[in-house]
Amino acid sequence: MRSAVTVCLVPEAHAGPFVFHGDLEVACAQSKKLGFDAIELFPPDADALDDRVFRQMLHRSCLELAAVGTGAGWVVHKLSLTSPDSGVRRRALNFVASIIDFAGRYGAPAIIGSMQGRAEGSVTRDHALNWLGEALEHLGPLALGHGVPLLLEPLNRYESNLLNTVEQATEFLATVRNRNLRLLCDLFHMNIEEASIPNALVAAGPLLGHVHFADSNRQAVGLGHTDVEPAIVVLQNLGYSGYLSAEVLPLPTAVDAATRTLESFRKYVPAPSS
Repeated sequence: MRSAVTVCLVPEAHAGPFVFHGDLEVACAQSKKLGFDAIELFPPDADALDDRVFRQMLHRSCLELAAVGTGAGWVVHKLSLTSPDSGVRRRALNFVASIIDFAGRYGAPAIIGSMQGRAEGSVTRDHALNWLGEALEHLGPLALGHGVPLLLEPLNRYESNLLNTVEQATEFLATVRNRNLRLLCDLFHMNIEEASIPNALVAAGPLLGHVHFADSNRQAVGLGHTDVEPAIVVLQNLGYSGYLSAEVLPLPTAVDAATRTLESFRKYVPAPSS
C-alpha cells in the first residue's frame, strides 16, 4: 500500500476535506518533504494545469498522481450525472470525461463522488440510478483507454441518497454492463454507514480500487475514534496494493494533518521488505 495526500485547487471548496489548498507547487514540496508517495488532486477543470509544468512538478517532487476528483463539476458548475435536465447531464458527462482524459495521461483514475447527484424532486432513485448507470457505461471505456479504472465512491446519507454503502454500490455495479469500474471506499463515510468497516471491505473484494484514509471526524487517522487496524488487516488479506489517501480536514493545520496521516500510515502499514 502507498500513501497519498489531497490537494485542492478549487477556491469554492476552501472549507472541504482536503489537506492542502491553493498552491500546488508548495503542496508538492511539502508532500515530498514529509515522505508521501503521491498526491490526489481536486482541480477546477481538466484545463487548469499545463501538462509540461505539472509533469515537471511531480518529477521534481518524486510524486505520483494517485487519483483526480471530479467534484468541482458539482461545487463550481452545479452539474450532476443524475440531473433531471438532460442538458445538465450531458455537460456533466463531458466534464467527467475531460477529467478522465487528464488523469489518464498520468496513469491515474478519476473519481465520481458528488457528481453522482441525488434523488430528489421529480427524480426518483430508480431514475437517478438508471442515468448514473448510462453515464458509467459511457465513461468506463474512456478510462479503460488509458489503462485505468473509473472510481465510484459511496457517500454518506448527508451527501447523497443514492449509494451509501458498499453493498448498495456493488449491487448497482452488477447492473452496469461496463466492467472497468471500481469502488473508492472512504473510511469517513463508512464509519457513518457501515455496520462493520472490515466486513464492508471484504464485501468490496476485487472491486476495491482506492481508499480514503480518514478518521470518524474527517480528520487525520488517529484523531477520531475509528478502529483502523482491522481495516488494514483486511486490505492486506485482500492483497490491496493501491493508495491510502488522506482526504481529511487540514486540522489543526495542513502540515499537522499530513504529518499525523503519515504517522498513522507508518504505524499500521508494514514497510515493504527490501
